[in-house]
Amino acid sequence: MRINRALRAGIGAVALALAVASTAACGGGSDKSAVENAKDGKLTIGIKFDQPGLGLRNKDGSYSGFDVEVAKYVAGKLGVQPDQITFKESPSAQRETLIENGQVDLVVATYSINDKRKEKVDFAGPYFVAGQSLLVKADNTTITGPESLTGGKKLCSVKGSTPAQNVKDKYANDVQLQEYDTYSLCVEALRSGSVDAVTTDDIILAGFAAQSPGQLKVVGKPFTTENYGIGLKKGDQETRDAVNDAIEAMIADGSWAAALNQTFGATGYQIPAPPTVNRY
Repeated sequence: MRINRALRAGIGAVALALAVASTAACGGGSDKSAVENAKDGKLTIGIKFDQPGLGLRNKDGSYSGFDVEVAKYVAGKLGVQPDQITFKESPSAQRETLIENGQVDLVVATYSINDKRKEKVDFAGPYFVAGQSLLVKADNTTITGPESLTGGKKLCSVKGSTPAQNVKDKYANDVQLQEYDTYSLCVEALRSGSVDAVTTDDIILAGFAAQSPGQLKVVGKPFTTENYGIGLKKGDQETRDAVNDAIEAMIADGSWAAALNQTFGATGYQIPAPPTVNRY
């Protein structure tokens, strides 16, 4: 059957629309590696926007926190100036997808290295070792550690993360789990009394406690070990080696300790020894 010119034009328009939609669905990410983008003088780095002391988008549009300082240092070693970094919000549940789709070059967002995540992405680091703990209201005297969460207490963590389930599986099997998209929403639920405690890594909780002096406190000793790594595209050995070199340089020249003291020195948080990079 002969197709006339108008019909052919219509089919072409539909095909073009589908192609554009497909690109949009994938987030319009780049196929270049982080090192290749860095050679062009620009990087997109995923961070958290709502974690005081680690990754925070301030009211004036600037960014602050230890993860931000690590991201800037690493970018600098790759040849990218701070004003050429685009910071992109990277909630816990979206980090692998953002990397896989090329929407970010690197993720520096309290990103614990584990085998399940390594099936989808690669990691440089660790650049910090944290431990899971609990955040409660300052006047709470009944919750002192994970074992004290029995009796149907409500525990909050974020979607795409594992700390709350870890507590349920190992310490308090009748705890009621609540999940929100961000830790800041968990903290608001704690303030309002909707949950009894928030759980994640101690350094994250210390940042929230420092933001609300006299209102919230971190309780109990850390009961896990969380190795924070910098996430990047799976199989990109060149970028992983370059980022590992940068992390080691940051530790060696004192910038690592200086960044931690700048962000947590006044909070009472005990800064741990620097980690050893694992070049797996």
